[in-house]
Amino acid sequence: LGDPSMRGALTAGTQPWVAAATSDDGPVTAYDSSGRTHTLDARKAPARPVYVVDIDGSRALAAGLDVLHEELALRGVRSADPAPEPERARASAAAGFWTTRVTAVSLSDDQEPWIKGDAEIYTLVTGFGHDGKVRVDPVDMPYLDNDGTVYRPQQILVNWSSYKYDLADAVMMEEDGSTNYRDLAKAIAAVLLTVTDQGAYVPLVNAVLDAIPDDWWTDDPDYVDSWYTLARTDNGTRHGARGNGWMTLEPYFVQEL
Repeated sequence: LGDPSMRGALTAGTQPWVAAATSDDGPVTAYDSSGRTHTLDARKAPARPVYVVDIDGSRALAAGLDVLHEELALRGVRSADPAPEPERARASAAAGFWTTRVTAVSLSDDQEPWIKGDAEIYTLVTGFGHDGKVRVDPVDMPYLDNDGTVYRPQQILVNWSSYKYDLADAVMMEEDGSTNYRDLAKAIAAVLLTVTDQGAYVPLVNAVLDAIPDDWWTDDPDYVDSWYTLARTDNGTRHGARGNGWMTLEPYFVQEL
């Protein structure tokens, strides 16, 4: 069902229409039981119930992030796997490692039209690895289905053992179903590989946003929000720079088995 608000009309016996999910935010074509077409607004859910035919978005996103990780690594940007650490850092982390954990998160607008169902949200965490090179760690957030809802995932967002500095950035995106993750990785790598470690942390949010092709802002992956200079010691609520979301964060130590 396209939107929970349609359930009442469906229960009351209103004949539903059928529509196919689209990759953009343009008008939606729905079909009634007689095959007649009806044009609907993708941003405003209709009163009539509409069944939407779509791909399994959560599986598609998980597979896409795997491709993104592989392509970033292929192009020289570390992703997901911890970078080599100096002996000093390795010794101090022998019993485990510090992370930043998301204890609560909410979005005011998940950028997802009703025709596309639940949002498919992921976050690109960026910073400098121990080798001084930029790294990007994609984090899938499959529970972030609806805006206006507070989720309490207890999810690890940043693994600080992978980073040289105790600071990182986060760019939250929404997947619209037709993202070419190889192109996304190529664009991000082309920009981030020009950023060098100058001995002090440099925010990377703008570099990531600049890497996204202009035409992608209108359909494919939507920019949701960004968080500059997340610190390892952050303990509390951080609002996104765009004002579209917030996360409550806490330091969390992962014990070695």
